[in-house]
Amino acid sequence: MDMSNSKTTRLYYEDSHRISFAAEILDCRPSEKEKGVWEVTLDQTAFYPEGGGQLADHGILGGAKVVHVMEKDGEVLHITESPLEKGSLVEGTVDWSRRLSLMQQHTGEHILSGIVHKLYGYENVGFHMGAEGVTVDFDGEISPGDMPKLERLANQAIWANLPVCAAYPSEEERERMAYRSKKELTGLVRIVSIEDIDQCACCGVHVRRTGEVGALKIVSCQKHKGGVRLGLQIGGGALEHYGRLLDSVAQISNLLSAKQGEVAQAVERLQEEAVSLRQKLAASRREAFEAKAASLPEGQQVLCLMEGPGLTPVELRQYCTSLFGRAKAAAVFSGDDAQGYKYAFGSGLLDIRPYGKQLNIALQGRGGGGADCVQGSVSASRAKIGEFFQNLSID
Repeated sequence: MDMSNSKTTRLYYEDSHRISFAAEILDCRPSEKEKGVWEVTLDQTAFYPEGGGQLADHGILGGAKVVHVMEKDGEVLHITESPLEKGSLVEGTVDWSRRLSLMQQHTGEHILSGIVHKLYGYENVGFHMGAEGVTVDFDGEISPGDMPKLERLANQAIWANLPVCAAYPSEEERERMAYRSKKELTGLVRIVSIEDIDQCACCGVHVRRTGEVGALKIVSCQKHKGGVRLGLQIGGGALEHYGRLLDSVAQISNLLSAKQGEVAQAVERLQEEAVSLRQKLAASRREAFEAKAASLPEGQQVLCLMEGPGLTPVELRQYCTSLFGRAKAAAVFSGDDAQGYKYAFGSGLLDIRPYGKQLNIALQGRGGGGADCVQGSVSASRAKIGEFFQNLSID
């Protein structure tokens, strides 16, 4: 962050755990971007503005709710829901639970990124904090099988309760340092260090010692832009995530009448039963299709049957082909006038594709297929479908 033009002393860099302070209102003006909020500048602040991948602090300033903090042209702007008098002295209070959570997440990300950099030489090329947790992008692939090792090393660093230090080394000192940075830096650069775990150029705020992070859990790993994206739960967020999962397992356990440690096996049994039931249902429907087909007279030119909603494309095709011995061409439609119809149209004697094109043109349909059967959907009414087949001539 560029602080060269700032008139605001940034107390969060002096003490990341400071949550209350007194300040003078330097300016207060309505926001140009959003109605109903004001932009307030102070002579000093403990509110951290959004930046470096870290979200902004929230809290209270002189009785006004602070809903966002950002930096613009080197100044820290506090976005409040009510105006404050310029020149007045006010008390500010930072939402500590939010600040601690953000510091835990940011410091945890440093720990993991430092470990990945040492093990693989990969750079952190993307970092995001959100309501669902933290994501970190690295510019190289990591096997999912390596996740337990990375998680174990990160938590060992956390439990070692190492000091987290921030300093502003000179350019000569930085030239002798091996620190991570997403871009070339000049001038005053803030380096955050965690002993032999990580050194990184960073403008964010962090916990004093790694033990305050609590715990880090890798919850997802997926390929991303030639590298890998890891999803993390850190600190209090990890505990909340575990609580949500435990609640879900408890609910599933009750629904399945199974012990919590046996829900996976219970679900597998349900899946096996569902497959068996689907197979039995499919066999029953095939028998029903064949029975309906056998009850129809033979030698018809075109046969069109209308069924209610619910038949799958596979079932439509099975039903249609069961009618081939009863007519030159046969069609089965499933649906209703409100939602439209899916269809299968086929023949065991001729190439049905030219007639399928006629059907799609006449009934506002879409679809295609092979010479024996075409499938698709139409938006025409049941009456229009009946009219089309009544007038269709099959050569």
